[in-house]
Amino acid sequence: MNKEEKQALAEQAYAKALQYELDYGCCPQCVLATVQETVGIVDDATIKASHGLSGGGGLMAQGACGALTGGLMALSAKYGRDRDKLDRGRCINNFKKTKELVERFRQEFGGITCAELQQQFTGRTYDMWQAEEYQAFDKARGKQCAHATGTVTKWVIEML
Repeated sequence: MNKEEKQALAEQAYAKALQYELDYGCCPQCVLATVQETVGIVDDATIKASHGLSGGGGLMAQGACGALTGGLMALSAKYGRDRDKLDRGRCINNFKKTKELVERFRQEFGGITCAELQQQFTGRTYDMWQAEEYQAFDKARGKQCAHATGTVTKWVIEML
């Protein structure tokens, strides 16, 4: 695949992941499902396993943005260490790729945790376990989380 084709594929992945996030939520699953449909490498079990990472982990906002964790999982599906090679070193190439994604994300969005992004996107943080708080967050964020989801997906496709 040449550079122009890869860029076009990355743009299509951005649009698909953005729409999945708007339609279904759960940003890590949206990233991984789009990567799966675009280039493969991700299986259904990985998509399922990412579900609890949404909202910074358990909807608690304290961990990394779910879109970012979905991207990290997608890169690791391609470059990560296989189970049968646990005793053969750290597989540093994957860490280089994932570090690049984290740094790019931080620069683009002003943080990496769900709480940092909530603050950046809306000026405050929310308790997503309180229905009225979640509704307020959903309204205040607009399409910004979907944009982050699409952006991560695009970058991952470019990095693969």
